[in-house]
This record gives sequence, structure tokens and C-alpha cells, in this order.
Amino acid sequence: MKTNNLTTKRFVIRKSLIGENTIITFTNSKNITYTYDHDEIYSTYQEKFESMKCFQEYKSYTNSNTVPAFARNLAEIV
Repeated sequence: MKTNNLTTKRFVIRKSLIGENTIITFTNSKNITYTYDHDEIYSTYQEKFESMKCFQEYKSYTNSNTVPAFARNLAEIV
């Protein structure tokens, strides 16, 4: 299966990226770069994301500063 690489300005989990085998990289304002497997984080914390109002309403969850504490063990800090 093809891996898609996506560079963004923030941590993001999007319904449209589920199952797309996407590796996301973002650099925050403190110049710390994070890389993570979108599907791995989504599948591990699916219940948490699905219960969030923002995920239900906007079909995405974002954080512009860092990977959320609950998912940091699944992200690589570069």
C-alpha cells in the first residue's frame, strides 16, 4: 500500500484521511518537528476522537502547538 506524506502547520486528525496510510509531519512555533502515523493515532484513540464535539461537527481535530499528551507516545519528535 502506498504511503502518503503530508506536511502541515499543526497536528491534525481528519475523517477524510482515515485509511489513507498518511504520515504527517508538522513543525510548531518553537521549531519542534513531529512526525506521526495518522491512522495509528486515530485507531488507537478512535473513541476519544469520535466523542469530541469538534470531530463530530468539523470532521477533524487540530492542535497547533504540539501532539496531544494522550498521543505523544505514538509520535516521533525530530
